[in-house]
Amino acid sequence: MNKGNIKKGGLIILLIGVVMTIFTTFSFFTKENVIDMGDIQITRNQHHNLEWSPFIGLAVMGLGGIVIILATRKK
Repeated sequence: MNKGNIKKGGLIILLIGVVMTIFTTFSFFTKENVIDMGDIQITRNQHHNLEWSPFIGLAVMGLGGIVIILATRKK
């Protein structure tokens, strides 16, 4: 692999860590069938929250930093 590509990958990992540190919740909806009788279907939207600790974002940032540092080191 090219060192430039590894640096770009490390930068992307670092930016994902920053976003995960700032935004600690992700919300999404799924459709759930309540009643299904032939042609009659009743569905409802189920709300879900995906939450994580800001420390996970800090760990991801650290991992990205390590990848960048290792990619820039000379042998």
